[in-house]
Amino acid sequence: MSNFFDEVNRTFDEAAKFTEYPQGLLDQIRCCNGVYRFDFPIRRADGTIEVIHAWRAEHSHHKMPVKGGIRYSPEVYEEEVMALAALMTYKCAIVDVPFGGAKGGIRIEPKDYTVDELERITRRYTHELVKKGFIGPGIDVPAPDYGTGEREMAWIADTYQALVPGHLDAMGCVTGKPVTQGGVRGRREATGRGLFFALREACAHPDLMAPLGLATGLDGKRVIVQGLGNVGYHAAKFCREGGAVLVAIAEREGAIVSAKGLHEDEVFQHRKTTGSILDFPGAANLRDTAAALELECDVLLPAALEGVFTAENAPRIQAKIILEGANGPTTPEADPIFRQKGILVIPDIYCNAGGVTVSYFEWLKNLSHVRYGRMSKRHEQANELQMLRAIESATGKRFTDAERAELARGPDEVDLVNSGLEETMITAFHALLETKRSHPGIPDLRIAAFVNAIHKVARSYMELGIFP
Repeated sequence: MSNFFDEVNRTFDEAAKFTEYPQGLLDQIRCCNGVYRFDFPIRRADGTIEVIHAWRAEHSHHKMPVKGGIRYSPEVYEEEVMALAALMTYKCAIVDVPFGGAKGGIRIEPKDYTVDELERITRRYTHELVKKGFIGPGIDVPAPDYGTGEREMAWIADTYQALVPGHLDAMGCVTGKPVTQGGVRGRREATGRGLFFALREACAHPDLMAPLGLATGLDGKRVIVQGLGNVGYHAAKFCREGGAVLVAIAEREGAIVSAKGLHEDEVFQHRKTTGSILDFPGAANLRDTAAALELECDVLLPAALEGVFTAENAPRIQAKIILEGANGPTTPEADPIFRQKGILVIPDIYCNAGGVTVSYFEWLKNLSHVRYGRMSKRHEQANELQMLRAIESATGKRFTDAERAELARGPDEVDLVNSGLEETMITAFHALLETKRSHPGIPDLRIAAFVNAIHKVARSYMELGIFP
């Protein structure tokens, strides 16, 4: 039985057929450069001792530092961490973020631990990484992933600073931190916003929409979201605000369906109050979460864990577009079925790269020690005011104070971050289309994305002189 890392490499091998690099170089790109597995004890609140199992994988050192999230999950295993690290390598290459790929995992169910226990686990994990040189602003920069968030990243940064005192760039050892602890505005919603930009860009192309029988644009497109965590929530929010209709939301306890449309925040608050998305007013319940994925829709957005689409359920998927918010939701066995059915799959290694893109912006902010916009906001605002005065003088129109304040406010940090993310996602999407067009025989965007990544990583190794 293959594991997740094997599945990633199967897709890599399929894409490598469309390149002409020597086998040795391809072998170097696909292998995982290093895996650190370690176990450590913690004392639980009831006095018992429990051994915690943890990993950190560094897939590729073609660029440094390496970058990747830390996952807290009872199902996490070594090959999964290696696979996620590999996807990070390819993801960073696709969106031209100068990092190698890495990933971390701790085998726990976060909800079964107190906040104090989670803090001690996180700090001990960081201590182990520091001891082995698997963390640092120029070495390996973790970030949030499934089961972790800003709180855990703040603990990591604080622990690193305590263990490596006097390090000027210490805050750059981890991203996804709270804004007050060196984070960047826009990071929390970055992956979801990036998914929205990816979908919007794909839907703007008539040559992609026509074979699906869809009009261009997001207006009226029916969307089903699996997973209402950080990624799913924000992707749903931006898609709905962009004109799409959220017709179903699936979670572990079941799914809710409404042809009239759902509001993600209202569903989120309902779940927070009742502990479940089920019995949401005005929506029908589906007890079988998997069944929601097989409903008819225009866009299906898996935003949970890997392995959602298999050879068993792929024939029953009725979506016209699959927007992969999760890492590895489609198995290699499901991909050919989707191709045969004519489903447009926008692959994870491109479309969920918003998180690492904005993490890159946070890392740059930590190294520069300057908030985005601090040095330019007032200058740009003055230029915009001057332009408005010129318009008033030429046309005789007079702007109100409110209009003047809105039109000439200068960009804030979040404006610059979102603008950079939008530019990155649009540029990367066009690069994937160009890769597909320039390599006859490439069957879909996933293989095009892998080919794109292989080219970029291979060039890095060749420029280093490791391979001729």
